[in-house]
Amino acid sequence: MSTPLILACLWVLAAAAVALLPMRLQFVFGFFLALSAVALIVWLSLSVSPWIGLAALVGFVSMFRKPLRYFAKRLLGSADTGRARHE
Repeated sequence: MSTPLILACLWVLAAAAVALLPMRLQFVFGFFLALSAVALIVWLSLSVSPWIGLAALVGFVSMFRKPLRYFAKRLLGSADTGRARHE
């Protein structure tokens, strides 16, 4: 098994462990997991196969769907991001 595949498996185990933590700690560790996932997905795509990279990307988006949706709404300036507005 190649190094990027081993690291991807370890990343999944780390993400599962972070999911068991209290919410205040999930933000901190989840941020670093999300950053490392980008590099890991690119590495998987280049060294193993683009299809494996695509599968990893689908898994990543599935795991981080709510934060990604929130940041997409913030980036696009959509109406409600879950915070009350003071007008």
